[in-house]
Amino acid sequence: MANTDPICPLCDRPIPDGGGSLHHLIPKLKGGKGGPTVLLHQICHKEIHATLTEAELARSFSKVDALRAHPRLAKFVNWVRKRPPGFRSKVPGKRRMR
Repeated sequence: MANTDPICPLCDRPIPDGGGSLHHLIPKLKGGKGGPTVLLHQICHKEIHATLTEAELARSFSKVDALRAHPRLAKFVNWVRKRPPGFRSKVPGKRRMR
């Protein structure tokens, strides 16, 4: 039986049933309502929002390749790829610089 779980476009790991979170590539608050979305692991989605502001996401990080290229997110992806698909961890509070 083949694995039919969707694949997280950020970390390339399978997303187990119930473990996904929909990410608006352009934040809803910045005009992205109804725009393109991607299904990510909850931990990957939380890390994106802990790293970048809504304005930064809209201005420079509205594509998965751009997210992967961000230095902190690249380090996170390298770390999380070694974890099992259902891995969850708390993302510490406000880590992004304003």
